[in-house]
Amino acid sequence: MPVEEVEGQLSDHYDPTKRALFLSSDIYHGRTLAAVGVAAHEAGHALQHLHQDAMFNLRMALVPVTQIASYAWMGVIVLGMFLHLIPHYMMVAVAIFSVLTLFQLVTLPVEYDASARAKEQLFRLGLVREDERAGISAVLNAAALTYVAALVNSVLQLLYYISAARNDRS
Repeated sequence: MPVEEVEGQLSDHYDPTKRALFLSSDIYHGRTLAAVGVAAHEAGHALQHLHQDAMFNLRMALVPVTQIASYAWMGVIVLGMFLHLIPHYMMVAVAIFSVLTLFQLVTLPVEYDASARAKEQLFRLGLVREDERAGISAVLNAAALTYVAALVNSVLQLLYYISAARNDRS
């Protein structure tokens, strides 16, 4: 599997269409536990793809819909304001935004599983020493927690928009 260096920070990812890992310069050239953990996590996604993991496949199927929804929900709200029909359009925007929340919900177990696979492989292959085990686990757990935060944010935003839509209808 190809591993390529990409510009930017936090730009590390596995691209299933190219079956390649893309790592930011810090990770690509890094020798820290954090760099090893991030690279292994992205390789965990490659393992999910290889083993046709159901949640990984669901997430990949949701990507095109999510990309459209990420722009469409705000466009619907703006259109509603422009046409002075915000209550009607707000419910449509809430429905579209729900797709983004669903994506976050599906993403969470995918990310946790990629980190678990990364830890397992790093330890099984002897790429991480026993005294580094806690550090790698901390890095991978912290990375997974960012997805928990994203899900919580999305759920709270969705609840806000639902509340706003209900208030507009009153």
